[in-house]
Amino acid sequence: MPRTPSEYSVHLLIDGGHREEIRFATLAEFQQWYKTLVPKQDSSEFVNVPIKNIQGEYMVIRPTSILGIRVEPIFSSSIDRYDE
Repeated sequence: MPRTPSEYSVHLLIDGGHREEIRFATLAEFQQWYKTLVPKQDSSEFVNVPIKNIQGEYMVIRPTSILGIRVEPIFSSSIDRYDE
């Protein structure tokens, strides 16, 4: 039986060596955000980056400054919850 991730951690590698991590509840949510990013990949206009875990904060980024994206599934089992 395959495990189902509880969320997805998306790591953005940004020009200048900066890194940023954002999280999505489902892969479909990430794909929806990514679809808005792809058409603007050569643009220097700002694009919103969703930060759902932090209330009242937001981030914008220029698509041309994103050098790489890594998507990592996060699995939270009942054992992991007791370690926190």
